[in-house]
Amino acid sequence: MALEMRDRCEKCETGLPWGGDAYICSYECTFCHRCSEGMIYTCPNCGGELLRRPVRKEKPAG
Repeated sequence: MALEMRDRCEKCETGLPWGGDAYICSYECTFCHRCSEGMIYTCPNCGGELLRRPVRKEKPAG
C-alpha cells in the first residue's frame, strides 16, 4: 500500500508540491511546515507525532 501524497495542507489549504516540505502523522494527515511548526509537530486530529513526509520526484502517470 502506497503512502497517500495529499496536495494541500489540512489546516491552511496551502498547496504542497510532491518535492516540497510537508509533514504527516501515522494516519497520513498532512500539513505544511509552517502549520506543523505552529502545532509543535503534533497532529490535531489524532494527537500523533508529525514527521517530515518522504519526497517523491514526480507524480506517477495514471
